[in-house]
Amino acid sequence: MNKQELKEKYGKKRVPHEWRGTDRFTALVTTFFGSGMSPKAPGTMGSLAAAVVAYPMAILAVYSGFTIGWGGLSHETEEFWMNGLLSIILQPHNATMSGLSPIFFIAAIVVFFGAIPFVNKAMRDTGTEDPGWIVIDEVCGIFMTFAFISPVWIKYLPFIILPLGFGLFRFFDILKPLGIHRFEKFPKGWGVMADDLLGGIYAGLTLMILTIPISFIGTLLHLAFLLGPDYHD
Repeated sequence: MNKQELKEKYGKKRVPHEWRGTDRFTALVTTFFGSGMSPKAPGTMGSLAAAVVAYPMAILAVYSGFTIGWGGLSHETEEFWMNGLLSIILQPHNATMSGLSPIFFIAAIVVFFGAIPFVNKAMRDTGTEDPGWIVIDEVCGIFMTFAFISPVWIKYLPFIILPLGFGLFRFFDILKPLGIHRFEKFPKGWGVMADDLLGGIYAGLTLMILTIPISFIGTLLHLAFLLGPDYHD
């Protein structure tokens, strides 16, 4: 998007409590439990709320084995290896460091299709078109962002991966490069949701690429550890 398009989209004057024009449940869904009701930067607040929710989702995915990768994380692995970065570096194959996260992919798709009727109703009731307080689209985008990496990354490095994914998504969501802005032209709720879903895909692919070097280094260090003279003593 160019500067003029950004100004038109984000420079619109916000009407206080505009969401009150629709029913309470619809407002709760579209504002993602009120995070979009923030008077400033509602999209950022909605994305932040989704990133916070992503942490317990990742924990659930890891301990349930609901991942696609090299294998599940065993309790023995957790007891043997230190928590934190060394857990991932030294045991990448056990920690399913390389893989996808079905729980986030499913969540993103469910939110995408489930939110459209509520978004349509909210805009119809309030007479608005993609108002800032509707942030359920950002939630969909954040979940799709984390669908491209193993949830183990989030479990062990939450203070790195969550802000990184959040920042990448907001970059693509705000600037809408690589054709993302064209998806806004879809009718009604489809346009509200589709551009954020695509932004989440771009952000997720970027996040996955950024984790590849660490995964590769971790594999080499793991092999070196296994071949070390003290490993079998």
